Amino acid sequence: MKTIITYGTFDILHAGHINLLRRARECGDRLVVGLSSDEFNQCKHKSSLLNYDNRKAVLEAIRFVDVVFPEQSWEQKADDIRRYHADVFVMGHDWLGKFDFLSELCEVKYLPRTPEISTTEIRQSLGAVVHQVKHV
Repeated sequence: MKTIITYGTFDILHAGHINLLRRARECGDRLVVGLSSDEFNQCKHKSSLLNYDNRKAVLEAIRFVDVVFPEQSWEQKADDIRRYHADVFVMGHDWLGKFDFLSELCEVKYLPRTPEISTTEIRQSLGAVVHQVKHV
């Protein structure tokens, strides 16, 4: 059995997330996902609209995902690879080169992002709508 591991915040789930998870799962037989905790997001100066428990419930409902566990720090990845016996570490290509050091433990792959969609763009669009509503 070939295990794939990936990480993310997975807030405001969209087609780009689903494509990444599907393509990651196609690299092996089992996909384990490190989901950024609310506290870790704060350390990264990120916020999410949905809390960890909500994001976890959504990820667990996706057929490509086998295991969801909390990501609490940048440094835990090597231990997670060992803990879950991961054969392949997968991230979006926007992280290209950032995790090459993990290649000592497993194969590292960077997958292309889905064009024309991102959580940042969705959040900006929502912000624009809220701004318009406040000024009506």
